[in-house]
Amino acid sequence: MNEVCSVCGLPEELCVCETIAKEQQKIQISNDKKRFGKVVTIIQGIDEKQIDAKQLTKKLKQKLACGGTFKSGTITLQGEHRDKVKEIMVKMGYSPDLIEVRK
Repeated sequence: MNEVCSVCGLPEELCVCETIAKEQQKIQISNDKKRFGKVVTIIQGIDEKQIDAKQLTKKLKQKLACGGTFKSGTITLQGEHRDKVKEIMVKMGYSPDLIEVRK
């Protein structure tokens, strides 16, 4: 028997909750310098309850061929990837208007 989504009431294969959540996320992408001058890209504003942030982190790490982690609502990727992250996230279905890239 098919599982039914408790939020939208559709079967799990047709559930649109995550798609809607992606379009409503306000995301900030910035860079930071860590120890020894290493640059990391920081992605904030992802709601863990609506989007599988660990899966998103995994996909970003694969596409950018870098290391990274997800801790306490923040994705940290090794290296300078601000513009590339925005392009990838737009292709994944996130709204380009709600993604802010801080210089």
